[in-house]
Amino acid sequence: MSTYLRLRAVPPPALRNSTTWLERLFEDDSETVRHRVGRHREEALDKRYLDQQRIYAAAPPHRVEDRPQAQVVLGGRPVFRADRHKPPLLVLTAAQARRVARFLAMADFDALWDFARAELLPHYGGVTAEPETWQAFAAAHQELRAFYAQTAECGDAVVKWLPT
Repeated sequence: MSTYLRLRAVPPPALRNSTTWLERLFEDDSETVRHRVGRHREEALDKRYLDQQRIYAAAPPHRVEDRPQAQVVLGGRPVFRADRHKPPLLVLTAAQARRVARFLAMADFDALWDFARAELLPHYGGVTAEPETWQAFAAAHQELRAFYAQTAECGDAVVKWLPT
């Protein structure tokens, strides 16, 4: 079974600092979530999410004190679950989500790819498979860009969940 990292946009007034509430946010179907939080936008990254994280984490910082590239995939404040063997949920505030959206809007994917390609290509068939590998990661980048842009436009926070 594939593992996906799921990201959901949540209006800040609806956001709860409760592990139970955050877990239910992902367990409920999208219609239930839409009624509870007022709207629903979700993005999911497939099992390559750790490698997608490497693309952003390898990016040179625009400013040392503001590193939104580290928050794109696996960043956010951890909210630990009762079962410590399960990964924490991650929460980005609306302000952090706006910074990520700005970073992604200005990011040059080819430059990001150049920083990470040597580390990633061996896992995906080497240089001969680079066009397909680049395309898969570029598509995920565009999906994340669109998700964060709309999230920022609505002034929403982001909650991230990695199913176990």
